[in-house]
Amino acid sequence: MQLSTRRDLAPDLARGVMLSLIALAHAQFLADGGAFGGAVASLSAADTVVQALLTLFVDSRGYPLFAALFGYGMVLILRRRDPRQLRKRSLWLIVFGFLHVLLLFPGDILASYGLLALCFAGAVHWSSRRIFVTAGIGAVLGAVVYGFVMSSPMPVPDVAPTDPLSMALMRVTTFPFLTPMNAIMSICPLLIGIWAARERVLENTALLRRVASIGIGVGALGGIPQTLVTTGVVASNVGAGVLHTLSGYAVGIGYGALFTLIARRLRSGPVVTALVACGQRSLTCYLAQSVAWFVIAEPYLFNLVGQLSVVSASLVGLGVWAVTVLGAAWLDRAGRSGPAESLLRRLSYS
Repeated sequence: MQLSTRRDLAPDLARGVMLSLIALAHAQFLADGGAFGGAVASLSAADTVVQALLTLFVDSRGYPLFAALFGYGMVLILRRRDPRQLRKRSLWLIVFGFLHVLLLFPGDILASYGLLALCFAGAVHWSSRRIFVTAGIGAVLGAVVYGFVMSSPMPVPDVAPTDPLSMALMRVTTFPFLTPMNAIMSICPLLIGIWAARERVLENTALLRRVASIGIGVGALGGIPQTLVTTGVVASNVGAGVLHTLSGYAVGIGYGALFTLIARRLRSGPVVTALVACGQRSLTCYLAQSVAWFVIAEPYLFNLVGQLSVVSASLVGLGVWAVTVLGAAWLDRAGRSGPAESLLRRLSYS
């Protein structure tokens, strides 16, 4: 499945690379006390440095770019297909997300994207003013919601389930809460992605440079208070969580601009080809990561939740991502698309 144009390189490259941030973020569930951005217990010097970098540049920084790319893709779909097919695809994404939670991993985003596509397909025709006003409201709402979540203590059941059926039921109970929460958090970048596709922003080099430098720089500064929380310097608080989420929007959009600029200068090679192949099969690679988390984390399998250091958990995350990149490269050489993408297309456009 080869690239059709040079212009396709930036979104696919961004997805391929940013899946590493998703893997790094999810892998922190393996670190002692690392879930939901809380302070990790007994940090060594190396753990402190890595935890600080994760908070500044990874946590709540990867999903905004994916949401923006999803919004960008919505515009491309609507240019080629009937809006009813987008609605059908969105409904199937919700089904995929539910099955993802039921069978594998509670940290799903697919159902949230499906819900957003149903709600905001009409935003393609909105004025720029309406898009930015709504995106601003969504950013504040998402930051406040997730800020409270990050600063709240994690509920711990009296008796933790250990069998497959009980674990699946526990995951499903999170679906009605996490799906709308993740959707609310993604409204802002999704609308920015829709606007960027409609206005052909990827062709504006000067704007991309400003967005990359300002977004990543300002966003990193906004992550400093939460970094003090995750490294154990100060106690968890709502203000740090709200600012961290808001600044995450800036970093995520900045990453998108940066990868677009990088893509224009890259020459084709085995590494670039593999990363682009991963981006083209991002749904398959995302689900493949969840298969790995299932095997690594389930109590009746490896049961490594909370058992690793921050550094070890991060290395596991990068290793999982690297395996998916190699798998995507193998599929690319074989001329095959990702199985999840193929199934979604057949269900959506048949």
